Formats: sequence, C-alpha cells, structure tokens
Amino acid sequence: MTIKKGEWLLIIFNLIYIIAFSTYYLKIKNIEFLWYIVIMLLIFGLLFFTQRITKFSYPILWALSAWGLMHMAGGGLIVKGKVLYAFHMIPIWAHEHFYILKYDQFVHAYLYFVMIFVIWHLIKNNLNKKPNMYILYPVITLTAIGIGAFNEIAEFLPVLFLKETGVGGYYNTAWDIVFNALGAILGAFTLWIFKKR
Repeated sequence: MTIKKGEWLLIIFNLIYIIAFSTYYLKIKNIEFLWYIVIMLLIFGLLFFTQRITKFSYPILWALSAWGLMHMAGGGLIVKGKVLYAFHMIPIWAHEHFYILKYDQFVHAYLYFVMIFVIWHLIKNNLNKKPNMYILYPVITLTAIGIGAFNEIAEFLPVLFLKETGVGGYYNTAWDIVFNALGAILGAFTLWIFKKR
C-alpha cells in the first residue's frame, strides 16, 4: 500500500505523541494508560489498514488524531497537582460529587462530536438519494452514543483488574455518558446545518 504525503504527516504526528506518552507511562508504571495506548493502537491500526476502503478525509483523520493526543495528555500531564483529566475548565455546576465542566467531559463531548462525521462518512454512500433525515439523524446520534458505551466498557475493564485507576466512580461514568450524548447531538446538529447548505 502506497502511503500518501498527507498520511505520512498523520502517522508521524501520532507516533510522536504515542511513543512519548508510552515511554512516560512505562516510566511511572501507569498500567491503566498503557492499556488505553493498546486500545488506541488497535483503533489507529484499523483506520490505517482500511483507509483505502473507507477513504476518510484528512479533516476527520486529524480530528481523531487530535483526540488521541488529548486523551494521552489527559492522564499524564499534571495541572495544579492533578492529572489534566481532573482539571476544572469552566465552573458551570459544582456539586459535592461532581464538577462541570472538566477537561475529561470536554474530551468526551469532542470525540462523539467527531464520531458523528465518522459515522456519516461511512454510511453516506449507502443511503438513498433522499433519505428521511428525521430518522437518519437520530439513528446516527444513537449510533455514536452506542459507540460511547464501548468506550465506557474499555474504561471499566481496568477497574476490574487494577488496584487503583483514575476512572472515577458512578458520577464520573454517568457524566461521561451524558457528555458523549451531548457531543453526538451537537455533531448531528452541525452536520444537519452543513448538509442544508
């Protein structure tokens, strides 16, 4: 398979931060994020080896690569004595058990915003010329939210096998699902506006 110049840039960008964070997580013995790196390598490997079939655009591939970097940084960079994932971005709602908006919630919303465009790209050529948009957009949104459920399973597995993780408890998981859904809804709305034009 011949690799295009734009694809080489993506490969180099992703390899730089994956190798850097892998080295860092190995050094500090963070098994949880080493597990996430394995998952990311599987996802990016799937994207790479199916690119000639899926033909994802560069904006989609760069958006997914940016998520990969945000995810790796979230568990490794320390801000005000805590990992970046726990960083309080905007004080929208503070409660004794949770805080909105955290970096973690932003990254979840971002990923499932992007996921709408990933799903749309995969299905658009298999649709009728005039699909029923009142059915299509909710289905795309629910598909992205369903993919988010696999994300939560991936986060849950380390909890089962490791003594300590940074995953958080029930509120964290519930808010992850909420922000997955919010990102997907915003993505579907953005896609709808884009398609109307």
